[in-house]
Amino acid sequence: MHGLISKAIQSFLSDSYGEALWEEVALRSGLRLRLGPEGFEAMQLYDPALGEAVLATASQLLATPRESLLEDLGTYLVSNDRLEPLRRLLRFGGVSFTDFLYSLDDLGGRTRLAVPELQLPELTLSEGGPGRFILTCHRCRAGFGHVMVGVLRALADDYGALAVLEHRGSRRRASLGSRRADQHFDEMIAIELHDPAYHAGRRFELAVPEAH
Repeated sequence: MHGLISKAIQSFLSDSYGEALWEEVALRSGLRLRLGPEGFEAMQLYDPALGEAVLATASQLLATPRESLLEDLGTYLVSNDRLEPLRRLLRFGGVSFTDFLYSLDDLGGRTRLAVPELQLPELTLSEGGPGRFILTCHRCRAGFGHVMVGVLRALADDYGALAVLEHRGSRRRASLGSRRADQHFDEMIAIELHDPAYHAGRRFELAVPEAH
């Protein structure tokens, strides 16, 4: 697992639930013993099992389903001010939420331009009628689709669109002898776009704001 993803999970838990909660998660999951008090480093690679242990421990301590925690993580990735570069990378997909949806098949390429070592699952969008879409996340780790639900929900609000999203389940890819943390899935998300211009949305400019 790339350190950027691992560090995002750490920041999400710390910012959303407090440093004390993160410290307890790090201690119980064995992360503190293996990596020390600073936790994950953004540019390192980690065993996926370590990230799974962190998520499982956080889910248990918060009494929150893993799926709900991952959706909240996706929302955090778009809405937190400290992650504005990621929001900008996503918003470059188009001037409307509909444009953004059609650009998702190129998201992996755009991401590799920023972080060459970060490999995202292949995303494909299919139409199911006016304003209806199915987004498929191919060969992703379990739960990536739930993260994408949170990302899409936050971006719909960011664009000012009214959309309903639903995780439609997953299908495991055959892989003999793999550990649970190494298994891959195809996960589907249903998207119903009711109004692409429901409200004004958040301000966004192509040019990077100058630092003062």
